[in-house]
Amino acid sequence: MTKIAFPQMGDYYIPATYLLSHIYPNDQVIKAPKITSKTIELGTKYSPEFVCTPFKYTLGTMIECLEKGAQILIQMGGGCRYGYYAELQEQTLKDLGYNCKVINLVTEGETNIKRINKLLKQINPKYSKLKTIYYGFITMKMIKYMDTIDNYIRENIGFEQIEGSFESLKEEMLIEFSHIKNYHHLYKTYQKYLKKFHKLKTHKPDNRLKIGIIGELYTIMEPFSNYYLEKSLAKHHIEIKRFTNVHYLLIEKPKEYKKYKKYAKEYFHYCLGADASDNIARCKYLCENDYDGIIHIKSSFCTPEIGAMPIISKIANQYQKPILFFSFDSATSKTGIETRLEAFYDMLEMRKEK
Repeated sequence: MTKIAFPQMGDYYIPATYLLSHIYPNDQVIKAPKITSKTIELGTKYSPEFVCTPFKYTLGTMIECLEKGAQILIQMGGGCRYGYYAELQEQTLKDLGYNCKVINLVTEGETNIKRINKLLKQINPKYSKLKTIYYGFITMKMIKYMDTIDNYIRENIGFEQIEGSFESLKEEMLIEFSHIKNYHHLYKTYQKYLKKFHKLKTHKPDNRLKIGIIGELYTIMEPFSNYYLEKSLAKHHIEIKRFTNVHYLLIEKPKEYKKYKKYAKEYFHYCLGADASDNIARCKYLCENDYDGIIHIKSSFCTPEIGAMPIISKIANQYQKPILFFSFDSATSKTGIETRLEAFYDMLEMRKEK
């Protein structure tokens, strides 16, 4: 029996575990522990000093998975330096004495189905391509439904009448999602919870503050890496807009990027890598669509976002929209983040009153 694991990122361990446990029913899928300060310490200790923070986070979770007995680690690189990190992480782990194999399903931001099929077969020779297509379809739908629900939560959680109602209902939904039998079961479950979320009592004033969050994809999607920024904003009764999620990255991005490039053609002519070009267009969209402020977040040493930041600042200045930049690393102070957020929130409130 082979023990398989993958790095932690938000709630996406639910569909990832569902897929792997169904295409490898005779193997064990190990759930990565939730990211903690210990994870960061481990990843930082064994990472190059100037590597971007997601490398450290994922390396830390890999070490924790190996300590739980994992033999094969599955990694998915992005469309930037992160696309080349799997090989470096595998060598680092072997230098530390771990006997493991790292399989990188997405390299240089490219998804090659034939290559992925060959890699998945390496894990277990009894691997079934047809079974993978079937459960892969269900998994992609599950991700889409999770992201749709999350978008609704962001827009409304700051105005819930019963504290904790959105979070408790989401936890309940994720538990049911992890026990899905087939696509029909998934669809019925999704529709059931969609209705339940819409029935939750909220009070959204007309003059509410609206903030858009843009930035580096991992830092946006893993709440621990951005110090639960969305939760902090919701406590101030703010409507949140966030663009990046896994469904966007895997399915929508190729088509949407062309739209973004056309929409913001006066600001960039070439792809800046990862989500940087997209974020320039998103900044323009938020400025033109009545958002009160913008928050740009990234990990330290994220080259594409560093290149996009001057352009994003220029757009925000042109439209006279306040923008707050956060760069997160393993040494970021939570108190410093909260202080800057409070000041930003107060400034937006004063502008709103005027």
